[in-house]
Amino acid sequence: MGFTIGGIREIRSGTRRRGRLAECTTVAEFTGLWGWDVVPGARAAGGACSCGRPDCAAPGAHPLDFAPLVPAGATLDEVSKAWSEFPGASVMLPVGRAFDVLEVSEPAGRLALVRLERMGLPLGPVTATPDGRAHFFVAPGAAADLPRLLYRLGWDDPAALDLRGLGPGTHITAPPSDRGGLGPVRWLRPPALDSASRPPAARLLLGALAYVAHRSRG
Repeated sequence: MGFTIGGIREIRSGTRRRGRLAECTTVAEFTGLWGWDVVPGARAAGGACSCGRPDCAAPGAHPLDFAPLVPAGATLDEVSKAWSEFPGASVMLPVGRAFDVLEVSEPAGRLALVRLERMGLPLGPVTATPDGRAHFFVAPGAAADLPRLLYRLGWDDPAALDLRGLGPGTHITAPPSDRGGLGPVRWLRPPALDSASRPPAARLLLGALAYVAHRSRG
């Protein structure tokens, strides 16, 4: 027996509702459980950005200018109300508030993560982007302090490392959102209650990250 047109529409509508609920639940977990602010972000398809600007410099990889921030502590109801205005938006996290980010190549990040876990050092969340980068969440202030920290570790030429700090004014795409039309961002190490709201100081991870990043470039 075939489906009626009305049945197909009902199934598609139900699928969309389940998708929106899952999306809102994820955002509410970020705001309510991990204590992170969230911003609706643009999506990309066929190289075009949903922001509508033909000259967009970062298609599908930036916050929507007209979308308000959803603050840390927002409930599922509050998130659902806010996100209903921007269905299908990617989930983006402002950097420099609850955390800064140390970015390396994904291969270097995976090697460093294994090394850091074996050393028993404290770790926060870690993500992998579809363009081959790894993001280590660390305590705020790391990006501004990175040159000094690297110098103290003996790296007097930070440009020689494929390692950079992301701080205030930048945003990262959160899993499982698509970034730039390239695919989803993934967790290499998901958030945990003991580290999401209190990520480790960058100095605890930087030695291993810098060493592996340098070796990876060679």
